[in-house]
Amino acid sequence: MEEFCNSTFWNSSFLERQEADLPLCFEQTVLVWIPLGFLWLLAPWQLFSVYRSKTKKSSITKFYIAKQVLVVLLLIVAAIDLALALTEDSGQDTIPPVRYTNPILYICTWLLVLVIQHSRQRCIQKNSWFLSIFWVLSILCSTFQFQTLIRVLLQDSKSNLAYSCLFFVSYGFQIIILILSTLSEKSDPSHNPSSTASFLSSITFSWYDSIVLKGYKHPLTLDDIWDVDEGFKTKSIASKFEEFMTKDLQKAKQAFQRRRQKKLQQNPEATLHGLNKNQSQSQDVLVLEEAKKKKKKSGTTKDFPKSWLIKSLFKTFHVVILKSFILKLIHDILMFLSPQLLKFLIAFVSNPDTYTWLGYPTIPFSISSTHSSIVFSFPEVLCCFSPSFVLCALSLSNLARRQYTIGETVNLMSVDAQKLVEVTNYMHLVWSSVLQIALSIFFLWRELGPSVLAGVGVMVLLIPVNGVLATKNRKIQVQNMKYKDKRLKIMNEILSGIKILKYFAWEPSFRDQVYGLRKKELKNLLKYGQLQTVMIFLLQLTPILVSVITFTVYVLVDSNNILDAEKAFTSITLFNVLRFPLTMLPMVTSSILQASVSIDRIEKYLGGDDLDTSSIHHVGNFDKAVQFSEASFTWDPDMDPAIRDVSLDIKPGQLVAVVGTVGSGKSSLIAAMLGEMETVHGHITIKGTTAYVPQQSWIQNGTIKDNIIFGSEFNENKYQQVLEACALLPDLEILPGGDMAEIGEKGINLSGGQKQRVSLARATYQDSDIYILDDPLSAVDAHVGKHIFNKVIGPNGLLNGKTRILVTHSIHFLPQVDEIIVLGNGTVLEKGSYQNLLSKKGVFAKNLKTFVKHSGPEGEATVNDDSEEDDDDCGLIPTVEEIPEDAASLTMKRENSLRRTLSRSSRSSGRHVKSLKDSLRVKNANALKEKEELVKGQKLIKKEFVETGKVKFSIYLKYLQSVGWWSIAFVIFSYGLNSVAFIGSNLWLSAWTSDSQNFNSTNYPTSQRDMRIGVFGALGLAQGVFVFIASIWSVYACNYSSKTLHKQLLTNILRAPMSFFDTTPTGRIVNRFSGDISTVDDILPQTLRSWLMCFFGIISTLVMICMATPIFAVIIIPLAIIYVSVQVFYVATSRQLRRLDSVTRSPIYSHFSETVSGLPVIRAFEHQQRFLSRSEGLIDTNQKCVFSWITSNRWLAIRLELVGNLIVFCSALLLVIYKNSLTGDTVGFVLSNALNITQTLNWLVRMTSEAETNIVAVERINEYINVENEAPWVTDKRPPADWPSKGEIRFNNYQVRYRPELDLVLKGITCHIKSTEKVGVVGRTGAGKSSLTNCLFRILESAGGQIIIDGVDIASVGLHDLRGKLTIIPQDPILFSGSLRMNLDPFNKYSDEEVWKALELAHLKSFVDGLQLGLYHEVTEGGDNLSIGQRQLLCLGRALLLKSKILILDEATAAVDLGTDSLIQTTIRNEFSNCTVITIAHRLHTIMDSDKIMVLDSGKIVEYGSPEELMSKTGPFYLMAKEAGIETANNTEL
Repeated sequence: MEEFCNSTFWNSSFLERQEADLPLCFEQTVLVWIPLGFLWLLAPWQLFSVYRSKTKKSSITKFYIAKQVLVVLLLIVAAIDLALALTEDSGQDTIPPVRYTNPILYICTWLLVLVIQHSRQRCIQKNSWFLSIFWVLSILCSTFQFQTLIRVLLQDSKSNLAYSCLFFVSYGFQIIILILSTLSEKSDPSHNPSSTASFLSSITFSWYDSIVLKGYKHPLTLDDIWDVDEGFKTKSIASKFEEFMTKDLQKAKQAFQRRRQKKLQQNPEATLHGLNKNQSQSQDVLVLEEAKKKKKKSGTTKDFPKSWLIKSLFKTFHVVILKSFILKLIHDILMFLSPQLLKFLIAFVSNPDTYTWLGYPTIPFSISSTHSSIVFSFPEVLCCFSPSFVLCALSLSNLARRQYTIGETVNLMSVDAQKLVEVTNYMHLVWSSVLQIALSIFFLWRELGPSVLAGVGVMVLLIPVNGVLATKNRKIQVQNMKYKDKRLKIMNEILSGIKILKYFAWEPSFRDQVYGLRKKELKNLLKYGQLQTVMIFLLQLTPILVSVITFTVYVLVDSNNILDAEKAFTSITLFNVLRFPLTMLPMVTSSILQASVSIDRIEKYLGGDDLDTSSIHHVGNFDKAVQFSEASFTWDPDMDPAIRDVSLDIKPGQLVAVVGTVGSGKSSLIAAMLGEMETVHGHITIKGTTAYVPQQSWIQNGTIKDNIIFGSEFNENKYQQVLEACALLPDLEILPGGDMAEIGEKGINLSGGQKQRVSLARATYQDSDIYILDDPLSAVDAHVGKHIFNKVIGPNGLLNGKTRILVTHSIHFLPQVDEIIVLGNGTVLEKGSYQNLLSKKGVFAKNLKTFVKHSGPEGEATVNDDSEEDDDDCGLIPTVEEIPEDAASLTMKRENSLRRTLSRSSRSSGRHVKSLKDSLRVKNANALKEKEELVKGQKLIKKEFVETGKVKFSIYLKYLQSVGWWSIAFVIFSYGLNSVAFIGSNLWLSAWTSDSQNFNSTNYPTSQRDMRIGVFGALGLAQGVFVFIASIWSVYACNYSSKTLHKQLLTNILRAPMSFFDTTPTGRIVNRFSGDISTVDDILPQTLRSWLMCFFGIISTLVMICMATPIFAVIIIPLAIIYVSVQVFYVATSRQLRRLDSVTRSPIYSHFSETVSGLPVIRAFEHQQRFLSRSEGLIDTNQKCVFSWITSNRWLAIRLELVGNLIVFCSALLLVIYKNSLTGDTVGFVLSNALNITQTLNWLVRMTSEAETNIVAVERINEYINVENEAPWVTDKRPPADWPSKGEIRFNNYQVRYRPELDLVLKGITCHIKSTEKVGVVGRTGAGKSSLTNCLFRILESAGGQIIIDGVDIASVGLHDLRGKLTIIPQDPILFSGSLRMNLDPFNKYSDEEVWKALELAHLKSFVDGLQLGLYHEVTEGGDNLSIGQRQLLCLGRALLLKSKILILDEATAAVDLGTDSLIQTTIRNEFSNCTVITIAHRLHTIMDSDKIMVLDSGKIVEYGSPEELMSKTGPFYLMAKEAGIETANNTEL
C-alpha cells in the first residue's frame, strides 16, 4: 500500500495527540473504495429489478435533467483529474498509481450512476434508495480527506494545489446531488405521494406533512386522505390470500377427515345420535330437533379443519414480514450501543488525562443508539379477512349458517379479525424479546460477573408467575367474550323488537336481563383488573428488585468488589433495556393466546362446509324449464327429508301454482330449487336464470330505486312499467322523495305490503327466465293484490311468457294458472289444471269442501260444479290478503262462482275499475323528475354524526366524574409518591458509587455498605408499593365508571322515542354497546394509567438532569416547544383519522349483516360478485383511513425520536464540554436517565393521543345518553287501578306526524268508540291505519287534539300506565330468544296454569305439549324456529294473558291459514266479548261482523258507521267490498 500512494498508509501516532488526523494514503484508498464498493455490489441487482418490472418510461423532467447534468460534471472533473495525473511531472521517478487508478474508478462509477438514474425513469419511485445511501457514504468518507487537504494547504499553500481544487469541486457537486436526491419528484396531488417520495422523505415520512398540516387546519374528511397503493387494495391482497387459503384449507380438510375416521374406528357409537327419526318433517320440527341435537352433539362437533390460517397469512405477507424482520434486527443491535457508550463516557470523564476530541465521535452514536422508529403494523390482514368472510358467507351451506346468528357472524368480522390485526404488531417481539434478553445478560456478565445470575434468577422466577396470571386472565377474557356475546345478542333483539317492547311496556324486564349479564361481565372485569394490577406491580418491581439484588450480591460476594459509577450505571442501563422485553413477553403471550381463540373461531367459520349445489343442474338448452328427478332434499343430513322423491316437470312459460297446508313443504320445495337445502338423492334441472321473491321480503338500506334496480342497467321505460304494475306509484307519492326515498335497515320505514311489492318489483325488473314467487301477495290489500296479479303474475301480466312458480293461498287466482301442484308432507299429492283437479275429486277438491262454508239459499255448504246460484255467492271470493306468510292452508273456491263474479263485476261497474286505474295513475308526472333535490324527510337514516375537532373538555370531565374525583386525586397522589421514591433511589445510587473514590476495598466500612444496600432496597420497594396502590384503586374506580356509563346508556336508549329507532340503524346503536362500551371497559383505564406513569416518569427524569447540569434547563425550553407542537399537529390529525376509521368501519359491518340476512335472494339472483365488490370498496375506504393513521404514528415517532435524541445529544455534549467540572457518578446519573427518556416521550404522546382517541367512545356514548326521551314511563298522576274499566275511546280532532319535518299522517280524526264496541278500520296501504294504533300507544305523540279513554286524556298518564292497560296483536309477530314462557310473560306475573290456559285458547297447547321442554322450550333469535303462523298465535296468547279492556288487532291474521284464522276470530269473539276491539284489516271479511267500520283515506275518516249502513250507500267502503266480492254485510261467515 505504501508504494501504491508513495506515503505512509497507517501510523497510530497520528491519533495520539490533541490534533488527531488520519494518513492521506488511508483516506485516498480505503475511504474511497468503501462507497464505490457498495455501489458496484448493489447496482446489478438494482438494474435487473428495473429491467424485470417492464413499466413504461415516464416523461423527462427538469429534475431528472439536473441530476444527470451534475453527474456529467462529476465525470468531466474525474476526466480532468486523470489527464492531470498522466501529464503532470511531479519530479519523482514514477507517478504513484493511486493518482490515476482513482480517477479511472470514478469515471466508471459516474457512468454507472448515469445508467442507473436513467433506468429509474421506468420506476414510479424515481429516486433510488441505494444511490442516496451511496452519496451519503461518499460524502462522509471524503470529509476526512477534505479536512486533511485543507490542513496541508494551510501549512504549504503550493503543494498539490490543482488536485486539491478538483477534489473540492467534486465534493461540492456531490453535496448538491445529495440535496437533490432528498427532494421528491412532484406527483399527482390526488395520488398517494409515498410511492414517489425520495429515500429521505420515505424514512422520515416527510411526504405525509401535507396531510398533518391539513388535519391541523381543519378536520380531515375522506376526500383529503389518499387511497392506498394498488398493491395494498383489498382486491389484490384478498385474491392472493384466497389462492393460498384454498390450497391450505383443502389440506386441512383432508387431515380433518382422517382424524374423523380414526375417531369413528375408536368409537363407533358416536355416529348414532339417537334421534327419533319418525317425527313429521315440517320446518319447525326440524329446527327444534336441531336445537336438541346441538345440545347432544356439543361433545362431538368440536372438531373442524385447523391450523391452516396462519400458514396462508404467512404466505400472503412473507415479503413484508421478512423486510420488517431485518429492520427489527438492526434496531435491536443498535439498542445495545447506548450502555457501551455510557460506559465509555463515564470512563472518559473520570480520567482527566484523555484527549477531549475522543469525546466527540461518541456523541453522534448516542443518537443512533436510541433510534427505534421501526414499528410494524399489518392492517392489510383485515383486507384479506373481510372479503373472505363475505365470500364465505355467500357460499356457506344452510346447515353451517344456522350455527351462527347474524350477530355472531358480524362479531367474527369485527372483533376476531381485529384481534389478529392487533397481534401482528407483536409478531416480531416474540423472537426479538429473546434476543434482547440474551444480549443484555451477556453484557451484564461482563460488568458484574456471576453476580448477575442472582438478578436474572429473579427475573426468570417471575416469568412463570406472570405466565400463570396471564392464563388466568385469558380464561376470564374468554368467559367475558361469552357474556359480551350474550349481552349483544339480547341488545340486538331488543333493538329489532323495540316496537313490541314499547307496545307491551316490557322495557324494564329486558333492561334487567341486560343488567344481569352486565353485572357478571363487570365482576369478571374487576377480577381481570386485579390480576392486571398484580402483573403491573411485579413488572414495576422486577427491575428495582433485580438491581438491588444484583448490587447486593456483587458487593457481598467479595470484599474487593466496590460499586463504581461505571459499573452501576452501565448495569442499570442494561437492566432498563432488559425491562422492555420482559414487560412485553407476557403481553405478547397473552395477546397471542387471545388471538389463538380468534383464529380458532375464524378457522371454524371459514372452514365451514360450502353450499353443495352439485345436484342443481343449470342448463342452456332443455325442453323443460324446471325438472325434479326423483329428488329428495333435507334441511339437515341427520333428519328425514323435507322434500321426498319429487318428480316434476314444469314447461317454459307456464304459470304454476304451488298449494298445500301448513308445513306441507311449499317453502322447502322452493328452497330446494334455489339450492339452499342438502341433497339426499336425485337432482333438479333448471333452464336459465332465476329471480326470487321470498316470503319475508328482504330490503336493503338504500333508495327504493336502488332496491328495485338491484345492480342492473337502468331503463326508464321498463322501470316505470314495473312501478305501475307493482302498484308502487301511489306509495311513491306518499313517500318523501318518491323513489329516491331512503329505506331504513330491513325496510323499517315501509309497511309490510310496501316491502313485499318492492321485493316483487325487484324480481320483475330483472330479466330472468324463471320467477320463483314465494307467496308475494300475502301482505297487500285485496284490490292491490288483484292489480298485481293481473299486471305482473297473471296470464296478461308483465311476466307473461316467463316461467312463474307461485306459492299461493289466493284461491280465486287458481283458475287463471296453467297448472296447480298440491303438496302434502313433502311429496306431490296431485298435479294438473284447475278443472282436472276439481273433476278428480281428490285432496284438492276435498280441501275446498272443508274450508268453504258457503251459506247459499239452501243454507248448507254446497260444492256444485255448474248450478246457477243467486248473485250473493260472491262471498266465496276471499281477498288476496288470505295468503299467510309462512304456512297457510289451502282454501279452494268454486270456479263457476268466480266466473260469474268476474263477469258481473265487468257488467255492473266499469266505474270502479276506472277508479282503481285513476288511483294508480301518476298524479303528476313531474313528481319523479324533481327528485334531484332532496325532499324534506327523504333521508331517513341520518348520516352518522362525526364529532370533529378537539374532544370537548366536558367529555373528559364526564368520564373523570364517572370515575370519581376523590379516586382520581388519590391515584395521582400515589403516582407522585412513586416518582419521589424513584428520584430518591437514583440520587442514593449516585452517592453510593461516589464511595468508590473515597474508600478502597480494604477500608470500606461494613456499616456504610449495609446502609447503602438497605436504603436502596427500601426506596425500590416503596416505588412498587405506590404503583400497586395507584393501580388497584384505579381498577375499582374505572370499573365503577363502566357500570355507570353503561347503565345511563341503556336506560336512555330504552326511553328513546320510536322515531329515534326509525332513523338510526341498529348497527350504529349496537356499536355503542359493543365497541364503545368495551373501549370504556378495557382500553381507557389502561390508557389513563399509562399516561400518568409516563408523565411522572418524564418529569422526574428532567428534574434529575437539571440537578446534575443546571444549564440543561435552558435546553429544555426549545425542546419542549418542538415536542408540544409536534404533538399538537399529530393529535389533531390522528384523532380525526381514528374517528373516520370507526365511521368507515360501521358500513362494512352493516353491509355484511345485510348480506348475510339476504343470502337466499343474493344467491338466487346470482349477485354474489356484486356484493363482494361492494364489500371490497367499503373495506378499501376504511383501509385508507387505517393506513393513514398508521403513517401518522410513524410520522410522529420519527419526530419524537428526534426530540429524544436531541435531549441525549445535548446532555452528552454538555458532559464533554464541562468534562473537568464533573465526576463519573454524575455523568452516569444524567446519561442513564437521558437514554431512557426517548421511549417515555414516545409513550406519552402515544398515550395522549390514545386517550384522546379512546375518549371518543365516551363522547359517542354520551351522545346517546343525551338522546331526548319519550314521555316518562310513570307520572305522578296515575290512573285508577281498574282503568280502563269500560274501554270507551274518544278521538278529538287528533293530528299526528312521524317526524317534525314531515307532513301530518292523521289530519284531525274525530270519532267516538263506545264501550265493548267492535270497530274495523280499513283503507288502502298508507292511509294511516297503523298510525292510528301507534297513536293509541303514544308511539307517536299528538301534533294536535287528544285521545280520551274512559275520561282520562292519555297524554296525561305515564307511558307504562297507558301501554300496560292496552293490548295489541301486532302485524309482525316478533319473538325474542329465551323460553316460550318468557315470550308470553317476561315479568313472571302469571302462574303456569294461566299461561297454559292462554296457550289452550290460542290453539297452541297441543304444540307446546309436544315439545320436550314444554313452556321452557328455547325460542331462537327472532323466533326463527317457529313458523310465522305459530308466532302469530303466540302473540294472540300474549293478548289473552293480559286480558285488558281494549284490544287492537293490527292485521293480525295475515299470516295464518283460513282454518286457523277462523279459530282466532272465534277465540277473539268469545274471549274479548266484553272488551273494545279495534281491528285493522286488509281482508274485509274479517271485519264484516264489526259493530262499526271506519274507512280511512290519506289520514282522514271518510266513512264511519255500521257495515249495513256503509253497504247501503255507494261510498268507498262499498266499492272495496265489491272488489272483494262481498255484496251484503251478512254473507261473510267464514
